Amino acid sequence: MSGHEGSSRVASASREVAAGAERVFELIADPAQQPRWDGNDNLAEAAGGQRVRAVGEVFTMTLTGGSVRENHVVEFEEGRRIAWRPAEPGQEPPGHLWLWELDPIDSSRTRVTHTYDWSRLSDEKRFARARATTTDRLQASLARLAAVAESE
Repeated sequence: MSGHEGSSRVASASREVAAGAERVFELIADPAQQPRWDGNDNLAEAAGGQRVRAVGEVFTMTLTGGSVRENHVVEFEEGRRIAWRPAEPGQEPPGHLWLWELDPIDSSRTRVTHTYDWSRLSDEKRFARARATTTDRLQASLARLAAVAESE
């Protein structure tokens, strides 16, 4: 795969949020909160009590279409970084990754970077949907996340 081809399979967006990193991270690391700010309108609900605390954990999310995803946590640093690979229940993840990185500016402002990386996605049936997950979609999630974090 050429470098150019790979880079087109990574979408990333960032923005400043007027809330502390701890507050913002809580909205991301608690799956029950994620449907509140999802800019893809893809997430329906997640059961409470699934707050992520470590690499290797798996949290379950119901999508708006009714299917369920098991999200395998592959990166985790409390208050700073979290990434997961979605999979159908009982299956290996097909290779796409959702990553969130938080960089505290001060106690009440945080730079948040959201990345969708499908460079390792192997299931070609998923390529069209992956391509549709553009920087604009990621910015929509960031905007909603900021609105929730800043209002509470």
